[in-house]
Amino acid sequence: MNEPTMNLIPHFTGCASLAVLGVKIHQLDLLAPIRKLVQIPQKTVKDTPFEKVSDTFIGILAGATGIVEVNARLRSDRALQLAFGRSRCAEQSVIQETLSACTSDTVKQMEQAVDEIYQHHSQGYRHDYHQQYQILDVDLTGLPCGKKAALATKGYFAGARNRRGRQLGRVLATRYGEVVVDRLFEG
Repeated sequence: MNEPTMNLIPHFTGCASLAVLGVKIHQLDLLAPIRKLVQIPQKTVKDTPFEKVSDTFIGILAGATGIVEVNARLRSDRALQLAFGRSRCAEQSVIQETLSACTSDTVKQMEQAVDEIYQHHSQGYRHDYHQQYQILDVDLTGLPCGKKAALATKGYFAGARNRRGRQLGRVLATRYGEVVVDRLFEG
């Protein structure tokens, strides 16, 4: 019986539960709509733009708060890379170049791909409206930010006069604990 070499070489990770999630995400090919729909105008040297976006996603799941942390959290964890179906991890500066190459069209493509993932895998999207009502919770949260941030406008924020900010609009399917829509709006 031929087993993949990944199973023959012992690997260890401090993120075992995330590795299990990675195996499931890889089996489902959850990110396929992103691979198919999102076109980032950048050449491929070692990793495709999709692979670099995947590394960013895995880094976020591993707790990275910035791209710079991908090197420490993901590149050094071979078992975690393998669990997500990656044989290697792109360097953080290369990932940042890919994200910087994204355009407004790329963002629209990503939104379309995420919508497709939600529609294919969510319980909220497949809710039986004939059986019972779908309960949606709409939440607008003010987020203070700097003058140069996208969609920043002057507005009221408790305890902070003349502050700039933006609104995070989120719709939740409360019965299923799913985020249906998550968008950023002006001030």
